[in-house]
Amino acid sequence: MSEGTLYDKVWDRHKVTTLPTGQDQLFVGLHLIHEVTSPQAFGMLREREMEVAYPKLTYATVDHIVPTADQSRPYGDDAAERMMSELEENVRDAGIEFADPSTGDQGIVHVVGPEQGLTQPGKTIVCGDSHTSTHGAFGALAFGIGTSQIRDVLATGCVAMEKSDVRRIEVTGELGDGVEAKDVILQIIRKLGTDGGVGYVYEYGGDAVESLGMEGRMSICNMSIEGGARAGYVNPDETTFEWLGDTEAFRDDPDEFERLKPYWESVASDGDAEYDDVVTIDGDALEPMVTWGTTPGQGVGISEPIPAPEDLPADKQDTARRAQDHMRVEPGETMQGYQVDVAFLGSCTNARLPDLRRGAQVVRGREVHEDVRALVVPGSQHVQRAAEEEGLADTFREAGFEWRNAGCSMCLGMNEDQLEGDEASASSSNRNFVGRQGSKDGRTVLMSPVMVAAAAVRGEVTDVRDLETLEEAEA
Repeated sequence: MSEGTLYDKVWDRHKVTTLPTGQDQLFVGLHLIHEVTSPQAFGMLREREMEVAYPKLTYATVDHIVPTADQSRPYGDDAAERMMSELEENVRDAGIEFADPSTGDQGIVHVVGPEQGLTQPGKTIVCGDSHTSTHGAFGALAFGIGTSQIRDVLATGCVAMEKSDVRRIEVTGELGDGVEAKDVILQIIRKLGTDGGVGYVYEYGGDAVESLGMEGRMSICNMSIEGGARAGYVNPDETTFEWLGDTEAFRDDPDEFERLKPYWESVASDGDAEYDDVVTIDGDALEPMVTWGTTPGQGVGISEPIPAPEDLPADKQDTARRAQDHMRVEPGETMQGYQVDVAFLGSCTNARLPDLRRGAQVVRGREVHEDVRALVVPGSQHVQRAAEEEGLADTFREAGFEWRNAGCSMCLGMNEDQLEGDEASASSSNRNFVGRQGSKDGRTVLMSPVMVAAAAVRGEVTDVRDLETLEEAEA
């Protein structure tokens, strides 16, 4: 087993006891809730006449079902309105702080927590959402949990879990032009597989990861789940501390920041930490990545050919054939030129301010292709306001994008933002499963924000590094 890693340190510091089941009971430092997975848990508490044990360690927002076009109440979707109303009642009765749209703090739960300084190194963080792993970018242990576990955390402040092995993923070198954090994690999942992380948490490091800002680190940790890992994290460093010092929680309280910083520094993995496995990724060799299939592991570099199913491991061949059939792609071809109908720049993976800045830089002075419906959905109201103040919203609108309010939007299609029929989507989200974006016949190609922007203006999957060359060739 691992020793001296951040995972071991934080786990041990939050362990309450070992249960008869063999699981450890961990105290939870931050419990994030939203409208989709919490109602049943609150209902279970009411049935037992129990109260929320630690309301001050719980924070709520609304993201999955909230409309991004018109947020006036009541919502047009009856189910969404019911979920919203129930969340409002639950948090009011329990005394839980709630970032609803009227507060100006609302947004995707994995964007809101970090930007407000709630997410901190050395914390244990849980949420009824698989992409809670995002918060590991700050050196936290962050886990997605199910409804019965949400009930347990609300009732006791603890969660029962089995300890995992730790795999260190070292990304060496320097990322080239047009290559982003999203490309790093898509390459990791491609190499290790969507089930390669089962039984592990991933520790991400190496020059290419350490040179990233917090937004990039969050993108990588966010998709740890797509690789089968229980969680993912990056050791905290000065980049982490600089981010936290500028958050709402610490901007006006430097004394509290200085009090906590020694603890934050102490949880980083030791220089001689022992890992259960180590994997190296050559960051210098990466190019922009796109998916060709229906899982995040079915990806290729933009210039690489789509693999023939018979060239893949035997247990992946049937899945590949079905995926290529659904996506209407052929082995040996590249994804360049694959026509898209929708461009979606959003989600908890890629809807933070730097993501929008880079996307805006690509579309500035250009127009969305006439056959493309393009949406930009900020990850939070904070991001939305900042982007509007910087003029990014105007840039997107002038190019032909729809500028929306904060929410999960088309990432999972639990709201009005959905693919229609067999539309193909260039998406900065995290999953390309059949039906994920709202239509069972829809087709989703995962890529980075700048690649989404390039696809929007070209009407097809395009290597963003060649965009200037393409424009000049047509002039």
